[in-house]
Amino acid sequence: MKAWQYEGDRKPIALNEVPEATAGPGEVVIDVKAAGLCHSDIMYMELGDAVMPFLPMTQGHENAGVISAIGEGVTGWSVGDVVGVCSSGERPPAGMFTHGGFADQLVANAADLARVPEGLDLALAALATDAGMTSYHAIMKTGGATAGMKVGVIGYGGLGQIGTRAAVLAGAEVHVAEVKEDVWPLALAAGVAGVVKDADEWAGQNFDLVVDYAGFDTTAKALAAVRRGGTAVQVGLGKPTFTVPTNAILGKNLLGSLGGSVADIEEVFALLLSKEIEPVYTEIGFDEIGEGLERLKNNQVTGRLVARFGD
Repeated sequence: MKAWQYEGDRKPIALNEVPEATAGPGEVVIDVKAAGLCHSDIMYMELGDAVMPFLPMTQGHENAGVISAIGEGVTGWSVGDVVGVCSSGERPPAGMFTHGGFADQLVANAADLARVPEGLDLALAALATDAGMTSYHAIMKTGGATAGMKVGVIGYGGLGQIGTRAAVLAGAEVHVAEVKEDVWPLALAAGVAGVVKDADEWAGQNFDLVVDYAGFDTTAKALAAVRRGGTAVQVGLGKPTFTVPTNAILGKNLLGSLGGSVADIEEVFALLLSKEIEPVYTEIGFDEIGEGLERLKNNQVTGRLVARFGD
């Protein structure tokens, strides 16, 4: 079968022929139908060989498809079930530390499966497993966004657009900081109270919560915006290191949010199916994944890119 793999030496991702997938105990094989592209894919390749458990490594950690084989000990799932795949924490995330879904097939732990509801497009199901899960968990579970809170979102991209809308639906007063002015109308249409180009403009405005989905050395700006006792949540991995003045942390809460749970994904599935959240995304073909990552790296993508392939 075909797979897009990182081969080492910070080289661009390559399309290779690899062995067919097989399911071990507690695992299933999924025929991948849709796979989202993420800035994390780029960051891991830029960090290089030291962060990879083995080479070559099949990328792609945002996947949806159909179960085609079931390993020993798996219960509650059948061949033909339509699923999304997240990381439950029981095994390393597929596409980061085990082979991922930029391939015809993916091996997944049964504990990492989320059932896709009938009627939900598989491109949306795929992006819900990371962009949806990660953004939703960060703002709703780690950040605790609720009605009446003043909430800031840094970065209105693939993650930020979903987190923003979730907080609006919860009744929070949501503000967005986004450098790309062409997406400001999308944020306003999602129900935000205001949009600025740089989170520097929020300094001293006593936000209860700021969630940084960008991660381009914007953590300090998030901390400067929140009130004493308020919370800044770091999600984005645009850069491998950030600089934060020591006194900016005093009296405030700085939390990191990584991933989420199957329950988070299924909650996002429900919001997508009901169209309460309608993220912007662009579909590409399987053979365009390498080019798509370059577009993402060069900031040429609005929303999310999702590779759609298979039947």
